[in-house]
Amino acid sequence: MNLNQLAWRRCDRLMAVADRLRITLAQTPEGTRVFDFGVEAVGGLTAGRFLAEACLATLGDVSIVPGSVGDWTGPVVTVETDHPRLACMASQYAGWQIARDKYFAMGSGPMRAVAGREPLFEKLGFRETSDRVVGILETGKLPPAEVCGQIAEQCQVTPDHVILLVARTASLAGTVQVVARSVETALHKMHELGFDLASVVSGFGAAPLPPVAADDLVGIGRTNDAILYGGQVTLWVQADDDQLAELGPKIPSNSSSDFGEPFAAIFERSGRDFYKIDPLLFSPAEVTLVNLASGRRHRFGTPRPDVLARSFAT
Repeated sequence: MNLNQLAWRRCDRLMAVADRLRITLAQTPEGTRVFDFGVEAVGGLTAGRFLAEACLATLGDVSIVPGSVGDWTGPVVTVETDHPRLACMASQYAGWQIARDKYFAMGSGPMRAVAGREPLFEKLGFRETSDRVVGILETGKLPPAEVCGQIAEQCQVTPDHVILLVARTASLAGTVQVVARSVETALHKMHELGFDLASVVSGFGAAPLPPVAADDLVGIGRTNDAILYGGQVTLWVQADDDQLAELGPKIPSNSSSDFGEPFAAIFERSGRDFYKIDPLLFSPAEVTLVNLASGRRHRFGTPRPDVLARSFAT
């Protein structure tokens, strides 16, 4: 499976459904197609699901369903994948910081596997070769031609073989695609704890869809809280039960000393420096590990609907 070819086949037909998704296209003189999912375009729920599935290189399904977390009720974003290591870590994880002049975006999607700029890929033992790439940018501005050219150069493809899907966090589509990262955050935490992600067979996650924020900073807080305090993830693994019993308590967000406050408050207390926040915080509220080798289920963590209510009301 070539992640970029899979995503390209779906995104190459975007213009045919642009009106239905309420997205727009801006093409650079060099031929890069930049689809606006929520910077200036309206976007919406369907656009958000498309965006999230493109992040997963189409190796996962994203839905929006009714749900509840304790006293909180409302729409819930679910994600499921039978290829969690590739879909979530090699593609969906927003590990590529794209910066040029005054432009900045967090890059995700399968283009990361071709660029291979992150140490994560060496640890995963995975790189990809493709003559065309698809990327997702979380940013408040559409990328200028120079940035598109930089991405093409770092992926070693021509600019006309690059498709970029762009949304700000404070948009409906952008909010959906960030909240669809519940499984990814659990896998990333497990990877950092030294667990072999090749042992994870399938994943399912759900997290509440918060109100769309008026600005990106508030949006970042709400979308993080949706996963930190409302995310519930189930992973099917092949492992030893003693290993899972030891690992499990370290996975959910309550393993962090920062757990218990809305992300916005933690961010302010850290001087608005993400790197000063305890990295153990970034994971779902609850994680269930189903051991396919033994048939046993291990559950860790607990949602905090009270913190969700405080966060979503700001």
